[in-house]
Amino acid sequence: MNHISNIAKKLDLQEKEIIQVGNYKAKIPFEFIKEKPGKGKLIVVTGITPTKAGEGKTTTAIGLTQGINKLGKLAITSLREPSLGPVFGIKGGGTGGGKSKVIPEDEINIHFTGDAHAIGSAHNLLSALVDNAVQRNQIKNMTSDGITWTRVTDVLDRGLRNIVTGLGGSNNAPLRQTSFDIVTASEIMAIMALSKNLDDLRNRLENIVVGADNSGNPIYVKDFNIVGSLLSVLRHALMPNIVQTTEGNPAIIHTGPFGNIAHGCSSVIGDTFATQVGDYVLSEAGFGADLGFEKFMHIKSRTSDLKPQGAVIVGTIRAIKSHGGVKFSALQEQNSEAIELGIENLIHHINNINKFGIEPVVALNIFPDDTKEEINLVKKLLSDTKAFSVVESDSYSKGGEGNIELAESVIESTKKEITNKYIYDLNDPIQEKVLKLATNIYNADNVTWSAVAKKKIKKFEENGWGNLPICMAKTPLSISHNPRLKALPKNYTFEISDIRASIGAGFIYPIAGSIMTMPGLPKSPRELDIDSKGNILGDLTA
Repeated sequence: MNHISNIAKKLDLQEKEIIQVGNYKAKIPFEFIKEKPGKGKLIVVTGITPTKAGEGKTTTAIGLTQGINKLGKLAITSLREPSLGPVFGIKGGGTGGGKSKVIPEDEINIHFTGDAHAIGSAHNLLSALVDNAVQRNQIKNMTSDGITWTRVTDVLDRGLRNIVTGLGGSNNAPLRQTSFDIVTASEIMAIMALSKNLDDLRNRLENIVVGADNSGNPIYVKDFNIVGSLLSVLRHALMPNIVQTTEGNPAIIHTGPFGNIAHGCSSVIGDTFATQVGDYVLSEAGFGADLGFEKFMHIKSRTSDLKPQGAVIVGTIRAIKSHGGVKFSALQEQNSEAIELGIENLIHHINNINKFGIEPVVALNIFPDDTKEEINLVKKLLSDTKAFSVVESDSYSKGGEGNIELAESVIESTKKEITNKYIYDLNDPIQEKVLKLATNIYNADNVTWSAVAKKKIKKFEENGWGNLPICMAKTPLSISHNPRLKALPKNYTFEISDIRASIGAGFIYPIAGSIMTMPGLPKSPRELDIDSKGNILGDLTA
């Protein structure tokens, strides 16, 4: 593993110019990050609708980066920070696998540079400050019943989904029912990911809505005069982090907003810096193209100066067969009929990316049990789409060498200048934006709204929030709102059960179906240990 100072030099940063966090991690000070993106080509890495089999999107993003570097270009991977909770759950860490990882993976997956801890601390500090101000009657016409700001932890703990605080008498007040979310679902995490600089961060924090007064008017952080305290906790966490891939290429890992509740993309400030120093930036977006890619375009790109010039969509034979109805235990068996059914999912995602003005390169992540007949069938079925190309990738076993053809195709795909397009106009009414998303991206016929959601929309628009982008909160396991609907759901109604507003982050998020902001641990949580030297024992990512 290279010392981080050697990796920093590839980004035109000298050892004295970075803030080292040990030997293999560093932060980039603000003074070396210009306001506007540079000339580097920004490429979004997205995927097919995820399945239990795992698609290897992060592994492919890293492997592709290594492949481009082998062609003599400077490519930089841009990833979200892994959440501690899933490390001990089913998903595991988020650092890739095999010969295409970001390292040191144990440190990245567990605590990293402390960003998530800082964000959680700032979130809970705000909770305490708001409770204190309300208890002391420092906010006119507001009681504890009006507080909507919750608390967070980075541990999967279902026992904290609904709690009561303030028990034990008036000294412990205010008494109220509240909840814990996982840190990645915190609005402050989304704010950090979208902030361009410290001034932008200040403005976004000030506009967080923490509740409402007795007349239903929103109460903002700026009403408490406490934003400086939050900034003091977060100032270093806004600096992007540098690490390296297994082949010694630079990687920027920064912020980690949920892909289903928030926008699921790495930081604006990290990608901005990467485009200033690199030739190509591979920025991964969470889950499938119906979530991470759509939100990258409508939220991350639209509210910044980051304009993608290409996209890569990762798919696997196993995932296609899964969407074709094959059970997990039978995915290794050859099944052409299932491929012909499940391919509709991948084709729909390709078509969706086309709607934003981009022809994606399809990276077919190859596994040992894939047959040549199945691979050729997938390529044939995709030949009539507007994918730029369909290329096999083997990042896990071969690293950069397994992505040379993919790297060449991705570079070629970015040579044509494109103009990004959008599905809705920001000035469209909230319900119209959601309808356009549902019919264009989720393949629904129409949308139904609960009475609660309709009432909230009216209030949101009265508050002047109607021109914000939409951040749909829905299952990642289906193009629809229903996780049981596989492949390409058709002839259905998209159901909105509730709607909420993250004004600091700058988006409205409708809730489709049932969404959990505090996941629970599985029946058998991941087991890790350490040796006598402090090295992690156990598999962090499988």
